Amino acid sequence: MEKAADERTGEVAVTDAATLSALLGGEPSAAARGKDRDRLHDLDRAWLAASPFCVIATADADGRGDASPKGDPAGRLVHVLDDRTLAIAERPGNRRADGYRNVLVNPGIGLLFLIPGRPDTLRVNGRARLVADAPWFDDMVVRGHRPVVAMVMHVEQVFHHCGKAFLRSGLWRHEEWDPEALVPRRAVVARTLERPDDDLDRLDAYYGPSYEEGLYRS
Repeated sequence: MEKAADERTGEVAVTDAATLSALLGGEPSAAARGKDRDRLHDLDRAWLAASPFCVIATADADGRGDASPKGDPAGRLVHVLDDRTLAIAERPGNRRADGYRNVLVNPGIGLLFLIPGRPDTLRVNGRARLVADAPWFDDMVVRGHRPVVAMVMHVEQVFHHCGKAFLRSGLWRHEEWDPEALVPRRAVVARTLERPDDDLDRLDAYYGPSYEEGLYRS
């Protein structure tokens, strides 16, 4: 294994799988290697039914990546069509739809499903397409909102991921939460980076109680 530092940055690049494996201490165990499946188990379905939140990872035609959060009440986030197909509804937002635009040119996709308080996660990888309507859209209604678009995913790989990252981060240790201690509130971030001409009081009002009340209004 050769390791040469970049004279300018001092970085030592990893450029091949053999070097990476050596740095990580060898190859994965047989259990880790063989845990992924190509279809949903009943335990996966139960996890999806309990999850109110997921992150959708996509990439455009040039490989530029995007990760987008999606959330709905538990039991309403994912619609399972069969053991190799699931769907997620689009809800009202800012209409950027970065991940969905990526799917139009590159269907490869990865999903990470979370359950609050659980350190382990469910990972689902596959290929996606967009659908403008289907009979099962009626099953995806939340607070009167029937989606106008849904992402349908063909499952190619699914497995449960251990909780080390969540345990290291202390993500669910709510007694340590202080969400505005180090980062300004959302209105200040928006005014500084996105909407400099808006009044701060107006932004505070926009991101106040009415913001949540309008989550499912187009």
